Amino acid sequence: MLVVEGVHTFYGHIEALKGVDLEVKPGEIVTLIGANGAGKSTLLMTVCGTPQAQSGRIVFDGQDITRLPTHQIMRSGIAQAPEGRRIFPRMTLLENLQMGALAADPAHFSEDLERVFAFFPILKERQTQRGGTLSGGEQQMLTIARSLMSRPRLLLLDEPSLGLAPMIVRQIFKIIREINERTGTTILLVEQNAYHALRLAHRGYVMVTGAITLTGSGAELLANREVRAAYLEGGH
Repeated sequence: MLVVEGVHTFYGHIEALKGVDLEVKPGEIVTLIGANGAGKSTLLMTVCGTPQAQSGRIVFDGQDITRLPTHQIMRSGIAQAPEGRRIFPRMTLLENLQMGALAADPAHFSEDLERVFAFFPILKERQTQRGGTLSGGEQQMLTIARSLMSRPRLLLLDEPSLGLAPMIVRQIFKIIREINERTGTTILLVEQNAYHALRLAHRGYVMVTGAITLTGSGAELLANREVRAAYLEGGH
């Protein structure tokens, strides 16, 4: 579904992605782990077209999207739940979800709304509440729900556990699994919480300073000594 081939991305003269190769197959959950600053979020943003890859190729569902503007990429069936949530704090929860639905057929709005409320029942109770008054966990749920309103075939999740209490983190990862299993949505997950991410994922990649250094199934990477030392046991 998504193929990233030899992608190099720069911020000015700084090379953030150094020939990244990555593949996400239909129906998979694929996770990308790595230290802060490794280039994980940059890869997701590059897939979305901001910034654009300077060289290499990004193919989504058979279409080369490397040079497409972001709005066309989003309308092709990709949605992103960004790091830091970035909801509209002065808008109500329902208005935030309406913003997420702009790329979808309005005829399906009510159906899509009920679908996201089935995943996030607490949001249904908060429909008229302003986004900025929600708890951190509720804001993260809203971020994911807003991205689902566009009916994506590929969902990009950037650090969904960031800043959340352990109990809420477990709840968020459980919902991510349910979204994948119940809707068949393909998911590319960027996450620093390697343990939860690799337990959830069918396959995973490890990124170090802009390059992929390891790949394997979630179980294989969980058992890998280098991965355990660097990301699961406090690092060296």
